Amino acid sequence: MDKKQFIEIQRQDWNRVAPAWEKWDEKLSRNMSFVNHRLIADARLRPGYRVLDLGCGTGYPAILAAQAVEGQGSVVGLDLSEEMLTVARRKANALGLSNVEFRAEDATTLPFETASFDSVISRFCLMFLPEIPLTVSEISRVLKPGGYFAAAVWSSPDKNPYIRIPMDVIKKFVEIPVPAPDQPGIFRLAREGDLLGIAAKSGLTKIADEDVRGESFFDSSDEYFESLMEMAAPLQPLFAKLSSTQKNDAKNEIKSAVDKYQKGNEIALPMTIRIVVARKPDCG
Repeated sequence: MDKKQFIEIQRQDWNRVAPAWEKWDEKLSRNMSFVNHRLIADARLRPGYRVLDLGCGTGYPAILAAQAVEGQGSVVGLDLSEEMLTVARRKANALGLSNVEFRAEDATTLPFETASFDSVISRFCLMFLPEIPLTVSEISRVLKPGGYFAAAVWSSPDKNPYIRIPMDVIKKFVEIPVPAPDQPGIFRLAREGDLLGIAAKSGLTKIADEDVRGESFFDSSDEYFESLMEMAAPLQPLFAKLSSTQKNDAKNEIKSAVDKYQKGNEIALPMTIRIVVARKPDCG
């Protein structure tokens, strides 16, 4: 599969699940709030800044960034999925934000002038790209001298029952090929030093590379399973390969595993996010 084919499949996948992301928006926003705020802080956003959000999906963290830079600043959110961006625009309009725009673009080659952004942020996007070094090189190019790059990617599977549980169960029914280290995938950038090393080769100064732990909360294992199957574009084709009996068995096994994380009146699934921060050197 060539790059254009891969990108088009990605676009179709995320367009397909966009309604589900809007449906579960409140739950997702609560569960990922700590990641959004961490990126805003690590990118050193302040009023007046111009910010680029790569892979903004249905609007976060771009919307939070727009609030942080206030009226004198601006934010551009890029994503492949036009349907995701339609949701993002609705959310921004509902909040009365006029300083954020959303554009359907391929992140590999950024359509912006050199040194045109004070900060670049990205949440759960880079690991799905076919040419990560090229994209990070573009990030370095569009950053102003002294500007910060802050990204969130998934840490390793063993630290993320939120994602690992359904994958482990589905593997019992269908073969899931192990992707090559340089192929796009959920855990493509999970290892310490991978993304930060790419950033350094692109001329950025290393600042931070750390695991940040959190929890994703659900009212029940039923709610977890429903939201996952509706929102997780990478998992849907795998689950679709199962027979009706296998789907039912897999569902029950996933729910049983998730129930072990009951905390009080809700499910609290551990998740670990790798946060990577780098800075473009000042001129001179």
